[in-house]
Amino acid sequence: MELAAAGLALRRGVRRRHLIIGQVKVRDGAVANRPFYAAIGVDLRGHRDVLGIWAGTPGAGESSKFWISILTELKNRGVADIFYLVCDGLKGMPDSVNTIFTDTIVQTCVVHLIRNTFKYSSKRYWAEIARDLKPVYTAVNADAAAAAFEAFEEKWAGKYPAISKLWRNAWDNFVPFLDLDIEIRNLLSSTNAIESLNARFRKAIDARGHFPNEQAAMKVLYLAVRSLDPKGTGQRRWITRWKPILNVLAVSFHDRMPEAANL
Repeated sequence: MELAAAGLALRRGVRRRHLIIGQVKVRDGAVANRPFYAAIGVDLRGHRDVLGIWAGTPGAGESSKFWISILTELKNRGVADIFYLVCDGLKGMPDSVNTIFTDTIVQTCVVHLIRNTFKYSSKRYWAEIARDLKPVYTAVNADAAAAAFEAFEEKWAGKYPAISKLWRNAWDNFVPFLDLDIEIRNLLSSTNAIESLNARFRKAIDARGHFPNEQAAMKVLYLAVRSLDPKGTGQRRWITRWKPILNVLAVSFHDRMPEAANL
């Protein structure tokens, strides 16, 4: 059966409690931090599933070739289309996805964009910065968001120029969700689903310290996935929220939606 993915979230994981970039300690000659990546997909029936876990290579980030191989694997396994891909901090991913899924819209995780903003400012200003940023990410459209951000910059760019650079660099991947109704904005504004998955991963990994090899680490992560939502209550709650989102998708992507009988 083909999977027409309405959304796909990817994020580097698993994070240790005190690390920004997610790593798992794996012994490969010597114990070293090894990145692992997970993806969650939501199909047009509203079914959410973990699509895979992949081991990365130590260093600053993965190449476009790495992401293309993952996306090609997903396509070969039945992912027919991806409307939106929500990701955070994955170098090479935005440039790679359209090689495999030509019409996919890449959306940055807005929650993490806001969190990263606070890294560049004094804690004493966090509440004020959060208040001044809200008109940007709640704007009615991209033009209104741009105007709101100009007002934000007038106040804060002199004191914290790195915040302006952060948002300007992310702008093209920040604005897509502003064209959508509020129901789907809430779905696309963050990678919270995968953050919840990462929390399960962290709990499983913290109990073990480090792993003798990649296969041992992957087994623990796989078993953590298998233990998710054993009674299906989370999935049922998710599906009750899905119908309004499906209606938005049906209008926004009418030329790419399968026939209703195939949903």
